[in-house]
Amino acid sequence: MSVHAILPIKSFEDSKQRLATGLSEGPRRALAEAMFSDVLTALRRTSAITDVVVVSSSRNAQRIASGHGIGAIEDGAIGHSEAAALGVMHAVEAGSEKVLLIPGDCPLIDPHELEELIARAAAGRSALIVPDRHGTGTNALLLTPPDALTPSFGPDSCARHLELARAQGTPGEVVDVPSLALDIDTPEDLDLLRTTLASTHGGAAHTRGMLSQLSRSQS
Repeated sequence: MSVHAILPIKSFEDSKQRLATGLSEGPRRALAEAMFSDVLTALRRTSAITDVVVVSSSRNAQRIASGHGIGAIEDGAIGHSEAAALGVMHAVEAGSEKVLLIPGDCPLIDPHELEELIARAAAGRSALIVPDRHGTGTNALLLTPPDALTPSFGPDSCARHLELARAQGTPGEVVDVPSLALDIDTPEDLDLLRTTLASTHGGAAHTRGMLSQLSRSQS
């Protein structure tokens, strides 16, 4: 079974604007890069994933992906859903049986939980929708086949993806994956990430290191 993981990522310079109240541009960029690296590391450690592709116009994102042995597709600075669709097209052309659309800001991602998610996908047509911690956004989509559903990320996308699945004749299911529930967009998200990392050991090595460095520089 071939499974492509597709990771759309926008420029780090433009990312995480909602963290601006607590972090200046340089630290925000460094944090975004660290989280991206942790996601790539987890994807590479997930044995069920046969290929990982980054979709981005950011040369820095492409450079980091290359350092992990991961290829990249130039997206022309389009939106997240459009970049995801571009990655899906690549997976279809490569003959992939499934595609996992994943964000670059879920540093707690656990390869074991990804294995379980992929194993859960039915042999036939399906869309597994992984919600964020609020239950409204979508933090991952596992599609069988890759074009089983048209990606439509953004506010309230969990319900929207369920509706799109029904409209496009694809059995859809919302599946909670704890390590994918927390994406980092707001200061509250960042506080929760710090608390979670402080109470656990292992994983998210790049993010742990960056947050520790930021704490030292702000003290």
